Amino acid sequence: MSRCLLLCRLHLAKRCLHSLPRELSLFLEPVPVHSISQHARFMSSDVPSNWKSDKQVAEENKSHMNFLPVPKGSWYDNYRERNAKWNMLLFGSIGFLAFTLIAMWKSGVFYLHNISDYKKITPDAEKIGRAKSASKPASSLPKKAGPPPLTPPERLPVAKAIPEHVPYLLIGGGTASFGAFRSIKARDPTAKVLIITEEGRLPYMRPPLSKELWFSEDRASLQQMKFKQWNGKERSIFFEPESFYMKPDQLEGQENGGVAIVQGKVVKLDASKKKVLLDDGKEISFDKCLIATGGRPKNHPVLEKASEEVRARTILFRNIDDFVELDSAVNSSEAIAIIGGGFLGSELACALGKKSQETGLKVYQIFPEKGNMGRVLPEYLCKWTTKKVQEEGVEVFANSGVIAAHYRDNKVILTLDNGKQVKVDCVVAAVGIEPNVDLASTSGLEVDEIHGGFRVNAELEARSNIWVAGDAFCFYDIKLGRRRVEHHDHAVVSGRLAGENMTGASKPYWHQSMFWSDLGPHIGYEAIGIVDSSLPTVGVFAKATSKDTPQAVVEETGEGLRSETERIALPSAPSAGKPALCVPQESDDFGRGVVFYRRNNIIVGILLWNTFNKMPIARKILRDGAENEDLYEVAKLFNIHES
Repeated sequence: MSRCLLLCRLHLAKRCLHSLPRELSLFLEPVPVHSISQHARFMSSDVPSNWKSDKQVAEENKSHMNFLPVPKGSWYDNYRERNAKWNMLLFGSIGFLAFTLIAMWKSGVFYLHNISDYKKITPDAEKIGRAKSASKPASSLPKKAGPPPLTPPERLPVAKAIPEHVPYLLIGGGTASFGAFRSIKARDPTAKVLIITEEGRLPYMRPPLSKELWFSEDRASLQQMKFKQWNGKERSIFFEPESFYMKPDQLEGQENGGVAIVQGKVVKLDASKKKVLLDDGKEISFDKCLIATGGRPKNHPVLEKASEEVRARTILFRNIDDFVELDSAVNSSEAIAIIGGGFLGSELACALGKKSQETGLKVYQIFPEKGNMGRVLPEYLCKWTTKKVQEEGVEVFANSGVIAAHYRDNKVILTLDNGKQVKVDCVVAAVGIEPNVDLASTSGLEVDEIHGGFRVNAELEARSNIWVAGDAFCFYDIKLGRRRVEHHDHAVVSGRLAGENMTGASKPYWHQSMFWSDLGPHIGYEAIGIVDSSLPTVGVFAKATSKDTPQAVVEETGEGLRSETERIALPSAPSAGKPALCVPQESDDFGRGVVFYRRNNIIVGILLWNTFNKMPIARKILRDGAENEDLYEVAKLFNIHES
């Protein structure tokens, strides 16, 4: 009974406590009333059934702070574990973000461009494809009395203002761009065309750089980049004079349109936004764009890895600056070596060999083939050609390769794989070119893995409203398969067709372009299709006349570019009679003739040796795909036996 009274008193005390003012109740809250009541309750053995248990009372009177988890272990261990977890999440997030940005950059979603990484092109800037080297020492070449040195023509002035938008934008200032804007202006007389050229010069033709310019004796005309064709008529290498072009800041306001040129380098092309980014940070939008970036010369691997002194005396022959540099070396050197036996190497060897007869210059030509142009001409013909080159005063090292290059006693010493050494003052590397496809990586354009160059469709489009022409693209030939061509006529024709398609023509590229090479004014050839010495060939030759020379064809047509002479001259009627069946020998005099290249018994290439103005006939034979024909009968179409 006493215990029940005690519980009643405690319960009454609790109710009185809750009825007190809030401030006083908070002060008295720590008093363990519940504990006392619970203790008293458990002391009683007779507890009413509706009373709450200890657990229920504890749950009802718990504060929220008591629900927090109780850490296991020391506070420092838990803190360090929690920090390590959050650091791992932070570094993982940073890594994922970096991976995402790199993937977006590589896919072309955006372009990370640092303007300070690019330098404005100047006349003294590093030439494309050549390892940068120090300026050539003044005492590196022997002093010789000779003609006054040439200076490169001035580059285009840097435009103070350029249009922010142009209807037609041409990237590259070479032959393909020239053919394109001629077609654009012919079909759209009010067209506004802007050309962006990295070289910074007016469009000019490259073939005379290795041919006619070396035979000019007028230094004043040569300084202006003028040359005499084989017929004696003087001509400039520039397609149009400077007055033909207008200033870039006047292009937008010209009602009748025009063509303007600016010096600059395009570092990115955005096909979706139809916009290009220049190396100086400027942007230009366009409606139609042509990529005609051409190619850059390759260097010989041995020369590329040689010392700085050797690289400083190595010339990669491609543009006007290279011609001026080589002209200076020719007039101040005792010996020059040309590495390469192809078109360029053989043309330069003949040109410099001709000059050596007057100046005493020693000219060497080194190549791994069996004879000059051994990858193009049949073996008997390339060996015969080599003898003609030697007669010009060139010492030819066929079947030879350069394995080392050193500089000693102001001379470049080339060591050949046969143990011989050649000492020269200057080396010309003429080992081919590679297409300039730098825009592909920054602009999301496709490059052919086998042939190189931008891949295009039949209309020369790489992307919508973007065309490619010249040396830089790879196309599908409906007769000969996918190819890439690096010749003047191909640049002219592909540029012309691209210009027509930019104005809405939508024409496929089916043209079989030709190429030619002149070993001086008396020996030359024209070719079309796949001309590869590894293919089976059939050659038909006859004695030449005074009319069967490059000089004669220029005198007759007045045109030095052989790709243009075929449009001037008309094909003659075939001659009667059948040529004698014979196997060509090295001792034969290959005055004039025709060589057929076959693949699977089908004619895939034709070479006309000292036979000119017959390219339309060759193009028709190639187009018809002659198979199992009597090639000696086919040769009669070229009139090689007419007097």
